[in-house]
Amino acid sequence: MKTLFRNGSIYDGTGSAPVAGDVLIEDDRILKVGGSIPDEADRVIELGGLAICPGLIDAHSHNDFFYDREDSEKFYRPFVEQGITTQITGNCSFSPFGMEPDTPHREKIGGGLFDAQHPGSFADFKARAEGNLFVNLVPLIGQGSVRAGMTGYDPAPYTPEQIERELTYVREAMEGGAFGGSFGFMYEPDRYAKEDEIIAFAREIAKYDGIVTVHPRACSIVSADYPLLTKKSHLEMGLDEAVEIMHKSGCRLVYSHLIFTGARSWKLKDKMLKVFHREREKGNPIAFDNYAFHYGASVITVVFPEWYAQLSKEEAKKPLNRRKLELTILMYRKVLGIDWDDMVVAYISDEHPEYEGKTIPECAAEEGLSNLDMYLKLVDLSNRAGSIYLGKYYNDEIVRSLMEDDLSVFMTDAWVEDKGLQNIAAFQTFPQFFLLAKRYGIPAERIVRKMTGATADRYRIPDRGYLKPGFKADITVLDLKNLKVNEKKPDFKPGGIVHVFVNGKPVLESGSFTGARAGEVVLKH
Repeated sequence: MKTLFRNGSIYDGTGSAPVAGDVLIEDDRILKVGGSIPDEADRVIELGGLAICPGLIDAHSHNDFFYDREDSEKFYRPFVEQGITTQITGNCSFSPFGMEPDTPHREKIGGGLFDAQHPGSFADFKARAEGNLFVNLVPLIGQGSVRAGMTGYDPAPYTPEQIERELTYVREAMEGGAFGGSFGFMYEPDRYAKEDEIIAFAREIAKYDGIVTVHPRACSIVSADYPLLTKKSHLEMGLDEAVEIMHKSGCRLVYSHLIFTGARSWKLKDKMLKVFHREREKGNPIAFDNYAFHYGASVITVVFPEWYAQLSKEEAKKPLNRRKLELTILMYRKVLGIDWDDMVVAYISDEHPEYEGKTIPECAAEEGLSNLDMYLKLVDLSNRAGSIYLGKYYNDEIVRSLMEDDLSVFMTDAWVEDKGLQNIAAFQTFPQFFLLAKRYGIPAERIVRKMTGATADRYRIPDRGYLKPGFKADITVLDLKNLKVNEKKPDFKPGGIVHVFVNGKPVLESGSFTGARAGEVVLKH
């Protein structure tokens, strides 16, 4: 079947200025691009000057954990509705494959964040995903999930024999068409991996010309993952570790979600960018991705010290320990440059929806408690498992700087929650980038480039990211003049996303979700 998109403003993914013309597709491939194409199609879609682009690519996602859910549509629909056709998955050390299907550690595969419904091999994942995807998935294998499948959260260093076993899962995935692998050094069990294991994993990925993504140990000026007193900030040390992995393994590397948590980290932006550009000038293949909003998902225990968590209830109530806790949390807040009103409650429990969407001070004022007492109450009510949205990841100047940087591409790093306040990034990220570009005077073609061709080039995704004859018919049509977001309503459906075609099939038509499962697992070869 042939479909003609007529009278569009063509953004081809190269970063070139748009040109007026038509795009013709047949089945799942692009046939012709540009100029006035004769009406030889089975279907004609009149665009009236709307922007027609390659399908938008989300450079950092975790949606490989939701494809086999009975209600999987709700987890993918918001991404389609912001124009996304392809997602890079398996980030932060988490993938639903890379282990035995009968592993006794199934509940640990997703590091407590995600539930692998059907863990198993990469071949199992490909077979199960076929015909069940709303968007394309570009898979990475998560080192933490491999380790969890083998030994759960055991912190013991791996023996050479265990490392070799770990690499058998890497080979199976890479030979099966995976694009690379990932680390997540803030999470269990990946945080326990020693250098020999880390380098062996990355080196094995490099053998297949794969890419490695790294969630660093620290995204702030100080953290719990390094000694308190160090010559460099912890944020810089996290980047140094990523660079060292690249140098020692020879892998291509992406530093995941370059953020600066807490106002005191913001001054490090230029230092961090200098490292990236110095390495690129030396010919080293390193880059990063970034958000559009100033906050991100976190756990309620983000400033809850481990020593206090280990106390009995009786010990915790003692005045001396209470005062020590108060001073410890105050130190965290001051050193990081965050405050109570930067913490918005996302979810506490099914019994307490009344807290969702409110800051800690707002909850405290309603109940006549101090901010600290309210925080501790929420920690207890959630059994230390509550979730929040933490502010001050960025400011406007940082967002603009990262958007304009040649080494950045864009991502959501978000997923649809089963319960509680949703993460705005899962619903409105890519339209927000376009609106910010308009505010900052960045040409739309540069934004399209980062969302399409630049991301496809970075991950070496074949036949996608460009409007070119012979490429896959992943297409997004935008009304750039009428894009709308609503930062006060996180799950708002953005305006201005008109059509989304995945492999030549409409998944969004005239703004309406069709439910077509048109996606596929994209393979590297």
